[in-house]
Amino acid sequence: MTACAIEGGTAGAATTADPGPEESGEPEEPVGAEEAAEPEGRAAHWSDAPRAPGTFTLTADGAYGARLTAAPGAPGEQRAWYPERWTLDGPEPYAVPLPLHQPEEPDAQVVPLADGRVLIRRRVADRQMFSLLYPTGPATGELALGAVECDGMTLLPPSPDGSSVYGLSAGDHSSLLWLVAGAAFGPELVAEVPGHCSGGVWLDRAGRMLALDRQLPGGGPVKAVAVDLERNGEVTPLLQITPESDDRLLLADADSGLLLLRSDAPGHDRLGWGVLGSCLPVRFPECLRPADVAVTPFAVQPGQMLMPESCAVALRIDGAAGSWVGVWRPQGRRLHQLAAPEGWSAGAGYWSRDGVLHLPYVNAVTPCAVARIEAPGDDGWLPETGGTDGDASGTEPSAAAPPPVVCKPVPLGQAPLHRAASPD
Repeated sequence: MTACAIEGGTAGAATTADPGPEESGEPEEPVGAEEAAEPEGRAAHWSDAPRAPGTFTLTADGAYGARLTAAPGAPGEQRAWYPERWTLDGPEPYAVPLPLHQPEEPDAQVVPLADGRVLIRRRVADRQMFSLLYPTGPATGELALGAVECDGMTLLPPSPDGSSVYGLSAGDHSSLLWLVAGAAFGPELVAEVPGHCSGGVWLDRAGRMLALDRQLPGGGPVKAVAVDLERNGEVTPLLQITPESDDRLLLADADSGLLLLRSDAPGHDRLGWGVLGSCLPVRFPECLRPADVAVTPFAVQPGQMLMPESCAVALRIDGAAGSWVGVWRPQGRRLHQLAAPEGWSAGAGYWSRDGVLHLPYVNAVTPCAVARIEAPGDDGWLPETGGTDGDASGTEPSAAAPPPVVCKPVPLGQAPLHRAASPD
């Protein structure tokens, strides 16, 4: 897809490049997030149920969510796990429990589809079994999809097409990519990728291009690659910062081409950003590594065509005090830290096109709700006018390199599959 270099270096450089001077400054302290309280949903009697050690998964458009939760009970009592679907695109959010005749195992995975059904993956002995669950009046309907014989499988984030779900079965020498929902006759093997793969980030809105983090057989660095699902799983390089660095893709926005990644190319593991199809180097903002916390991006503001630097990025911040929310824009170079709503499913959320962050949460008072947080402004950011790193504005250059070469971001749909990391 594209080869990326560290700012100040070149693609494929054998030595670690200095990410360059940047605004440093102390991060903000978490402040109270202004929330819009939502009316109660329909599953209030199970509001205090704990969550399984999985994640709250959202459809690509944020219309539905799904999680595995448990019925309430006395402290120490064994709980009965069951799937739960959230409807988020109506006037108020509400949750629908989807229990069956027997409880689920806590390691089951659930993924919502755009039509409101929920895919569930269950492990039974050495097989992975798949079904679609849906509410039918007071009961739960189940449509069995089939099974795959393998020891382990991870469901990838829902496809942007809303109807397909893929599962990744990773091995030491090769990894198998299965279409487990959306195939005509049960689970279908769509690609075998050499090496051990993990991750899973969609690069387009059609559900064709999938990014995976791959380590080749025999070891070596982990590199993000792009898998073309319409060309029999054809694999092309996506991130190559230095030959020896681990370069993992965390998030991608199809509208702007903004990429959020994690790499140890600067000498230690750091968060960075780049633009798909651009010859600009990858940058590693100093503000994205506050002390004594872990920072993980989980949502990018959509709809910012050709404006990757204006996209608001939501980040999960984990520290000794718990988990809270960070908001950052590439152009602002400032990490805003905000208090999360009580009971937030940490790392779950989505942006509206107008820059409002939606965070689902459950607590003893509210059984099903979404907090809405408007992205803070970056008042200190000034448009770049040809200055250099560390100039009086206190910001990095946010445009292309000075003349004679100007590199503009390329929309994902027009980005070439291979492109030089720097201009000729």
